[in-house]
Amino acid sequence: MNEAYPAVETRGLWKTFGEGDTAVHAVHDVSLVIEPGEFVALCGPSGSGKTTLVNLIGGLTDPTRGEVRVDGRDVGAMSEPERAQLRLERIGFVFQAYNLLPVLTALENAEFPLMLRGVARDERRQAVRRLFHEIGLGGLEDRRPGALSGGQQQRVAVARAVLGAPALVLADEPTANLDTQASDALLGIMELLNQERNVTFIFCTHDPRVMRRARRIIRLVDGHVERDAQKQPGTLPDWVLAPVGAE
Repeated sequence: MNEAYPAVETRGLWKTFGEGDTAVHAVHDVSLVIEPGEFVALCGPSGSGKTTLVNLIGGLTDPTRGEVRVDGRDVGAMSEPERAQLRLERIGFVFQAYNLLPVLTALENAEFPLMLRGVARDERRQAVRRLFHEIGLGGLEDRRPGALSGGQQQRVAVARAVLGAPALVLADEPTANLDTQASDALLGIMELLNQERNVTFIFCTHDPRVMRRARRIIRLVDGHVERDAQKQPGTLPDWVLAPVGAE
């Protein structure tokens, strides 16, 4: 990321589904600045707008009104090819539904963004095998997604997102299907990328393990920012998991 600009900036951002009396404001007038190298958790109850906000930041959906800037660039003003290039070169995604290609092996799924970038075959496969060993996928390189458990598929998806060391990683419930050991391994890799390469991470999460590691927590309720606070890693403020409306 160009550190002259915020990693992510949203200005008066709205996303509304439907019209009139049935309209739902999934994101409600959100203005945020996230600097390069931040490690941010978006929390809040189900339906609070976390996933929609991340999709807006990644240019996967268009806002109803307002603006999203990534590395100083107005995502809404980009053509779809320009957005695709931004995602390929600068943004790693971890989707809740994995989004693995069923006809490719685990290794091929993980290496796919590197292949699109033109990384040499031996180099990218060496990187995949090394990371797979670290996160408990060693020996599963040749299996297709249908032969993997949910947790294994999630680890492949995370590997795919972080292998190219993108400047920004957007992760939607990355630990949802992982046990404690696998979660700790993945979060450790993400923290290392964050600290050594200044990769910015934004997580949508209900997982206290992720929120404890975050250094900033943004709580969304009904599409708007209820609370936004810096914190020390390893801590979990009481308000993070408090019911909506609780003091």
